[in-house]
Amino acid sequence: MQPDASHKLIPMTMFVLEYYSHEGYADLQTLKLMKNYANFLKKPLRLGMFVPVDQEGNVLKEPKNYTSWKALEHNSKGETNDITAFEEYRIYQAAEQQCLFKDFKVDYNGYSRVRIVAAYNNSIELSFNKNDLSFSAFKDVESLTSFDEIYLTRTALRMIGIKKK
Repeated sequence: MQPDASHKLIPMTMFVLEYYSHEGYADLQTLKLMKNYANFLKKPLRLGMFVPVDQEGNVLKEPKNYTSWKALEHNSKGETNDITAFEEYRIYQAAEQQCLFKDFKVDYNGYSRVRIVAAYNNSIELSFNKNDLSFSAFKDVESLTSFDEIYLTRTALRMIGIKKK
């Protein structure tokens, strides 16, 4: 299932033109949105923007039956109960909620390199160097706009100011 196309990562010029065409003028809220998006595009890339990672930046393995666990209403809302048996699930869910780009998965996790791909388009592939904590061909979010489709998570949309909750 493809994510909502209105939540795609796009170049700054397209973002500005789209908002001006809908609003017709630049009020303070629109200008703030544009500033937020510009700051978002300048963020240096980190592995945790794409896949869940721990405090040290290591890729977290998805817990067994995580999709089923997450589908339960009380878990999808992020409600916590004190059952320590599900601590691994909660840690993974919290890390997943920090991701800024939707539906990326680990394709390869080696000693010095992690390769991730977009689940909705395997031609979108990024390679992360564990030694210097950087991506091979991309340095910031803006460099990813060369791809036709990279989708933003709710967390990213809130950071930009497009979504409130």
